[in-house]
Amino acid sequence: MMYILFVLVSFGASIIGAICGIGGGVIIKPTLDAFGVLSVASISFLSGCTVLSMSCYSVFKSKMAGDSNIDMRTGTPLAIGAAAGGVAGKMMFQYLSNMFADKDMVGAVQAACLMLITVGTLIYTVNKAKIKTHKLTSIGACLVIGLVLGIMSSFLGIGGGPINLVVLFYFFSMSTKVAAANSLYIILFSQITSLANTLITRTVPEFDVMLLVLMVISGIGGGMAGRTINKKIDSDTVDKLFVGLMVVLILINIYNIYRFVG
Repeated sequence: MMYILFVLVSFGASIIGAICGIGGGVIIKPTLDAFGVLSVASISFLSGCTVLSMSCYSVFKSKMAGDSNIDMRTGTPLAIGAAAGGVAGKMMFQYLSNMFADKDMVGAVQAACLMLITVGTLIYTVNKAKIKTHKLTSIGACLVIGLVLGIMSSFLGIGGGPINLVVLFYFFSMSTKVAAANSLYIILFSQITSLANTLITRTVPEFDVMLLVLMVISGIGGGMAGRTINKKIDSDTVDKLFVGLMVVLILINIYNIYRFVG
């Protein structure tokens, strides 16, 4: 039964993640936390691996097909910054985990941070037509922004999440689909370094290897399906899906905070 749950959540989240450019981890992590079937650390690790597999497939498939929307001049320094942030975020998670004897408190902190980010993202998305955006070109600014995004994604175990899109909308004036492609590119780099740091420091949590295999396969399958769907729908539909998803995630994180603290 647990295998079925993890496969369905990973596959569905990866479909939506590939369509919206949010990686899927922002759905996988809080949803599986809500079921409470594994530790916070194990779910963070499995979620990160699933997001890595999905983003890897989506980015390289788009490149090979010649239909990539990645802005390399902006996306590459963002990705490099995110790679450094991936390591920093993982170190922050380990520090927080070591600080609390009750590991549920780690989950509560993650859920609270994710809820605040999601609420801010929802408010921005609903009002983005009224908000003046910018078009940064400075490599230094891109590196710093990428660093912050990488820290948040790795620390929260979500891959990239909705905050990537808001940042790309606001600082770089990207359209929804272009932002989605660049978000997955950033997620790919942050998750590679986050995973490498976990392996090098030997802080891999306990988990069932079969769960990892099934989630990775589901992540790639979801990425394939999401990429196909993304081509057939317009940006307005993506925006509506994104807003609906934010509302659901806020509710899930409120429940998780209550569950972990209570």
